Amino acid sequence: MKRNRPARSTRSSPTLENLLHVANALGDSSSRLEDAFWESRLCQQIDKLLQTGEDELLNGALDQLYQRGDRGYEALADILESRTESHTTPDGDDLLLIALPILAWSRYAIPSGPVAPALLDTVKVQLKAHVLAADVRLGLADFLFSPEQLPPGFSDTARFCGTLGRQAQQGHDLHIDAGQMLEAMSFLSDTRYLLAVVATRQGGPFFRWQETDGKRETAQSCWQTQGGEALRSLFPGCALDAQLPLAFFSACREADRAARPYALKASVDFLNTVLTPKAGSLQATVAPFQDERRLVEYRIGFSLDDATKVVHGVVWPLLDNEDENTDITAQISAALKQAGLSQINLLDQTFPTEYCDDCGAPFYPTPEGDPVHAEMPEDDSPNVSRHLH
Repeated sequence: MKRNRPARSTRSSPTLENLLHVANALGDSSSRLEDAFWESRLCQQIDKLLQTGEDELLNGALDQLYQRGDRGYEALADILESRTESHTTPDGDDLLLIALPILAWSRYAIPSGPVAPALLDTVKVQLKAHVLAADVRLGLADFLFSPEQLPPGFSDTARFCGTLGRQAQQGHDLHIDAGQMLEAMSFLSDTRYLLAVVATRQGGPFFRWQETDGKRETAQSCWQTQGGEALRSLFPGCALDAQLPLAFFSACREADRAARPYALKASVDFLNTVLTPKAGSLQATVAPFQDERRLVEYRIGFSLDDATKVVHGVVWPLLDNEDENTDITAQISAALKQAGLSQINLLDQTFPTEYCDDCGAPFYPTPEGDPVHAEMPEDDSPNVSRHLH
């Protein structure tokens, strides 16, 4: 799955050039034996760069490979993510960092922060019952993370995996100092994460569906119902949807993808509750927005009878290999219809990604085709963020 890379300049160096060479050699490999040869060398280079915190160089290599369309991009991205979120210890344990994403929306603040030991124990029971393979050892971080509170780069994530992994080998949890964490941003709809490391003997299964009698679909269904119920006390006053726990990077990507239609449903539910619009008066306007180089997102403005105003808005970012050739409007229209909205306006005009100079909020399209600031009617303005995440 191709990951989007923002364009940025990178200074060349012998280390960077060697990394690019080995990544491209792996991408051009013609056999599994040759794969193993190049993978070993690429792993050695990546491990050294992770240990010394060379995230700028690693990102620079990814950027160059992505911009040139080289096969080495996927090869480097896959190995880099693997070496960041997993490793094998000297005593023969395989460790894997996993994320437990939870989509939530609320008229009030979506919680983040410390998690009580009793609740962590309950989550462990549900994970071991429905998601994880038998006989694994498990350690959780005692913190509910917002996206901006997750480890910020490859090196930080690798260090976090190692620290939590040492606890997981003993079946212990990791305490997080809440005073050292960034403040969670306030959105009406957002994602929260619990992080865990699973430890197993080298070559053993991590997940229930790796076992002969396990199925991924069953694990997902049981986790969404029973795991979600176990998490509910963490989210007072919130609607929530527990996503399937997966390896860290895959879980984050899947959560980003699921969060887009979830935000639209949350928006429709929220506006129907708060504004109690007349039947058929709520409508959505969808338009593409681009930066100086390329299409980066769609924005959806929600309006009532007045076609010159937007009462709320949602940003639908492009992910993975999506671009102007991807039928994003069909996905957005389907999600809006599933949320119960029938009036949907699709604009062909492309707008620049402009934001409010005063508050930094995005501008959203009106049915007349004007990007404007989203403003709730004064009498109905709830104490929530002005836009959805």
